[in-house]
Amino acid sequence: MGITSADVARESGVSRTTVSYVLTGREGVNISEETRRRVRDTAVRLGYAPSAAARALRTGRSDLVLCILPDWPVGPVIETLLDELADELSGRGLSVLVHHGRGSRPLNDLWRAVTPRAVIGFAPFDEDDLLAMRQAGIQVLGTLGEEHQPDPALPAESQLEIGALQVGRLAGRDPARIGYAWPTDPRLEVFARDRLLGVQRACTELGLAAPVVLPVALDAHAAAACVREWRGQGVTAVAAYNDDVALAVLAGIRAMGLSCPGDCAVVGVDDVPAARLAAPPLTTVSQSIEVQARYLAALVLADLDDSMVKPEHPGHGLRLVERDSA
Repeated sequence: MGITSADVARESGVSRTTVSYVLTGREGVNISEETRRRVRDTAVRLGYAPSAAARALRTGRSDLVLCILPDWPVGPVIETLLDELADELSGRGLSVLVHHGRGSRPLNDLWRAVTPRAVIGFAPFDEDDLLAMRQAGIQVLGTLGEEHQPDPALPAESQLEIGALQVGRLAGRDPARIGYAWPTDPRLEVFARDRLLGVQRACTELGLAAPVVLPVALDAHAAAACVREWRGQGVTAVAAYNDDVALAVLAGIRAMGLSCPGDCAVVGVDDVPAARLAAPPLTTVSQSIEVQARYLAALVLADLDDSMVKPEHPGHGLRLVERDSA
């Protein structure tokens, strides 16, 4: 088998996602010019060249799996999912191409240009785009492997479960009044809405008061103001949208001269590497991204092999990671 993007990533000492961004000319991501140069030089030295055109001419499909990201911040969770997916697929000569929705290029033009074997959408596709891709014989999947289009107006069960797990951890405090730390980035509202709904439902089921919702910026001074307001309303525990927001809440608690979890407990989401290094180490909800990536890769490979047996869905894989903040 020839040189793959995984080989370039390994030799360059970067992630496969970074290789994809560099070799496809993706701008607007935080990659230094030195890293870009190293990746390009490594690709030339190893003799790597994307084989999409040759494969497309031979089979009508390229060796690309196209991942369509909406205009979301690309943080550790998405980076991990893309890296794991690329790792799983590289052994079969498939490469992951990432397209960020911040660009203005129509999706129709993009998939026709690269002729991908599969397209994975991180948000529902427009019905016309979905129909056109399927008529072209392209496998279209969502990030949980679903081939149907979820209704964006309905809450996602996985996000509701995240909120329920957070409340389940925080509800044992006496007294238990829960605050919800909402992200200030408007691009995250679709997830925050469902996670908050999960928190609200869990509070209702347990007979707790409705959560006190405040937007928390990633700034210690602003977070301290939120902690002060929560304290004034009797809040003793905070469910945060994700670990970044939770870390800001921890900084706000320290800035107020308070203790965690003594004065206020905190639970985040995502289990990013910094969570275990926080003071105190952050209790959080892990989404088991590696499991989801392996499942997506297995679906793509089953289609590649024309297999009638599809891999079994592993479930959402959510679990509470218990540390010292709650």
